[in-house]
Amino acid sequence: MKVFERPSAIQQRAIIPIIKEHDVIAQAQSGTGKTATFTVSILQRIDPNVKATQAIILSPTRELALQTHKVVVALADYMEVTSLACVGGTKISDDIAVLRSGVQVVVATPGRLLDMIKRRALQSDHAKILCLDEADEMLSQGFKDQVYEAFQLLPGDMQVLLFSATMPVEVLEVTDKFMRDPIRILVKKDELTLEGIKQFYIAIEKEEWKLDTLSDIYDTISIAQSVIFCNSRRKVDWLTEKMEEREFTVSAIHGSMDQEERGLIMKSFKSGSTRVLITTDLLARGIDVQQVSLVINFDLPSNRENYIHRIGRGGRFGRKGVAINFVTGNDVAMLRELEREYHSGRPANRALITTNRVLFDTD
Repeated sequence: MKVFERPSAIQQRAIIPIIKEHDVIAQAQSGTGKTATFTVSILQRIDPNVKATQAIILSPTRELALQTHKVVVALADYMEVTSLACVGGTKISDDIAVLRSGVQVVVATPGRLLDMIKRRALQSDHAKILCLDEADEMLSQGFKDQVYEAFQLLPGDMQVLLFSATMPVEVLEVTDKFMRDPIRILVKKDELTLEGIKQFYIAIEKEEWKLDTLSDIYDTISIAQSVIFCNSRRKVDWLTEKMEEREFTVSAIHGSMDQEERGLIMKSFKSGSTRVLITTDLLARGIDVQQVSLVINFDLPSNRENYIHRIGRGGRFGRKGVAINFVTGNDVAMLRELEREYHSGRPANRALITTNRVLFDTD
């Protein structure tokens, strides 16, 4: 459980409007207390005497939902407020039983939420708050239809909260359909940098040289815990195999694995048993691992929003971190786009690789 000494910027600006029952669109960088912001606010609005679902928190992934549920449980420990993580990979009958017992906060993925509503296991008569965490992902094509259907099935007068590290224009336009005069707490584009995270890129002439470069980094630098991002599940499996062949201890996680296996891998990584985790964008949004100090984009992300989410795994909540991006000739256009979007047009810092040594250019 975290110890909160002072509120972060997003907590200072968002908690009071939420408690006052305003719809809120809130943008905050990864690792700045976003989850605690909406959790504290929601718990203040729960009536512990009403044994029924009063708040629903939607998350795009099972892992993020489980993590958020743990925060809710920890903060509600002395409030006599109950919470359920309603996600895939668990017994439907168990979820139905808990919902019918009158659980007050439901943290869910979109598919399981709709299932519970349609089965009439989740009664929404007392539901007054709907929070969408990682709203840009939630309202992307993959989840938009499910989110819209949920809104149609839930009370129309619910307070709606949207939280995310990025808020593309497309998301702000979509919110007009189901929010009422929302208070917008947005970060200006030129302020959207991850303070405390030093960002570098390594220019690599050929794709096949990336593996040697990665090995050089781990041979050279002492790293507590790190996350390596690839753009495909196949690449994750390939890189894991190659790193193990070179006698590096690594673990991997992606969407093709079953829920139980993913849970065990995440538990091992969070406990520190595993120090290097290779993954896809599955892990990019919201997963809080306090000891992560280095993020490596083995593949540069295919869209700029995911860049902020990825490198936000390091330097969480004010700690220092490093992000290293592997850049081939095919990635130059995306690198320039990231410079324009998040560095106010300034060139990114370059990390220089020499024989058996990595030199960071910090200008």
